[in-house]
Amino acid sequence: MFSQLTDLDLRLIRVFLAIVDAGGVSPAQATLNIGQSTISTQLATLETRLGYRLCERGRGGFSLTARGEQFIEAARALLSAVDTFGMQARNVGRKLVGTLDIGMIGHTPVSASARISNAIGRFRARDQSVRFSILVRSPGELEELLLNGRIQIGIGYFWHRVPSLEYTEVFAEEQFAYCAKGHPLFAQAGKVSPEEAAQHEWAWRSYPLPEAQSSATPQNVTAVADNMEAVAMLVLSSHHLGYLPGHFAAPFAAQGMLAALNPVQMRYRVAFHMVTRTRQHRSEIVEAFIDDMKAAHALEVPMGDE
Repeated sequence: MFSQLTDLDLRLIRVFLAIVDAGGVSPAQATLNIGQSTISTQLATLETRLGYRLCERGRGGFSLTARGEQFIEAARALLSAVDTFGMQARNVGRKLVGTLDIGMIGHTPVSASARISNAIGRFRARDQSVRFSILVRSPGELEELLLNGRIQIGIGYFWHRVPSLEYTEVFAEEQFAYCAKGHPLFAQAGKVSPEEAAQHEWAWRSYPLPEAQSSATPQNVTAVADNMEAVAMLVLSSHHLGYLPGHFAAPFAAQGMLAALNPVQMRYRVAFHMVTRTRQHRSEIVEAFIDDMKAAHALEVPMGDE
């Protein structure tokens, strides 16, 4: 076991995490830019230093041991602390120093992305030295990452309301029902009644959509998906009908591949939120970015805030 950490230990831990993230020793070659035999040697050295095996590798594939699973969290926490310390040491005297981990949904509307970029620009104008980490995940994954403390801010659609999290609406998008070229309803798109559409098969989201309840949620759902790309794929098969964000479907509609069934009657509005821990659990960095997001979006302070 480690009696004291060395630079070599830190380097070996980074190699191990790169292997985990890549899904094996062989795939990690591209990330680490070193040969497979060197990676294997470094992994074996780390295991010898620790006194236990972290993973199984060989013809049966790559898999973590029980101890390896536990070691991952400790290793990530250690490297995050080391990186933060290095940044703080280099920037003593600056007001905001550290990291900001933000999670977002994919395919954010252009106008919303522009305002988020504006918020980042405002934040960068502060007296700060903050490392940004931005990842894209599904709504369910973002919520889990928030609750686990892996990200400090989530921006997306959240159908839950968790007491330990705070929700501020930042933008909304309109969802419309679409069919694809080749579907029986395509020729009459634009004037299809909800009753007619209900006779056909639908692709729907695999998570609750409270906002859609007022727009006659279809009963004939024969496919589900947890993201808009998958719903679009199902609709483009010409077999399913489905709701898609207007901005996302627009390029397909412009090419004559999709058409809205009835833009007036078959639509609903979805609100997207910036989600954080409650105020007492937020860092000064998070508070500053929230202020910049509110300024960029001209937001009012949400209920419950001071």
